[in-house]
Amino acid sequence: MNTHNSFSLEAIATVATPFKQKFAIPRQPNLANAQGVITFKEGFNDINMLKGIENYSHLWLLFIFHQNIERGWKNTVKAPRLGGNATMGVLASRSTHRPNGIGMSVVKNKGVVSSNGQTQLVVEGVDLVDGTPLVDIKPYIAYADSVPSASDNLDDINPIPNRDVSFADTIQPTLAEIEKKHRGFSALVTAVLSQDPRPAYKQHIENDEKTYRVTLYDIDVGFEIRDAAVKVTELVHLG
Repeated sequence: MNTHNSFSLEAIATVATPFKQKFAIPRQPNLANAQGVITFKEGFNDINMLKGIENYSHLWLLFIFHQNIERGWKNTVKAPRLGGNATMGVLASRSTHRPNGIGMSVVKNKGVVSSNGQTQLVVEGVDLVDGTPLVDIKPYIAYADSVPSASDNLDDINPIPNRDVSFADTIQPTLAEIEKKHRGFSALVTAVLSQDPRPAYKQHIENDEKTYRVTLYDIDVGFEIRDAAVKVTELVHLG
């Protein structure tokens, strides 16, 4: 009988992503084609650990909700899909505040690269904040991991928003410059903001007086909700 009640985990890698803060990160993976670059830590930077990984189109990333660990957890959490005020059991949710702070995301495998002798793995569809520590990577196996008959009884209660997104005429020159450095930036902004990252209790407000801000890469993005649509009004380089 295994009598151990506690175990230690060591991060094997970190992932660099466009998301510099938790606000506006897609609620699930693959809702935006955000790229992640996984860099392996010393002791795990061995190309042989990734031998054969090219055979899989998708991968599971197991990670730590490192920004939430110190805040602890509760047995019930507010559920965004129930409007943000109703609660569900923490184990019936994908809350970031969990007993062990472990998360999992399925992402697209874009291949192994080497940069200055450092092994890296490129993935797409990430929903992780920049710098998230990874504790494991596993192949996604379709015949075992995909369950076509699976049901989700909350799917029709509060579906993911799909708002139209536009960019103000005044920021078009800035947007063009940003695209030169971050290819696909406008598509990423559109995918992220179309899901309406505001708190769930505000998502019914179709004319919001507030200007919201989110940082993607090194760009501060200001946006508003007007007539049920998202308008990006500001793009500011940081640093």
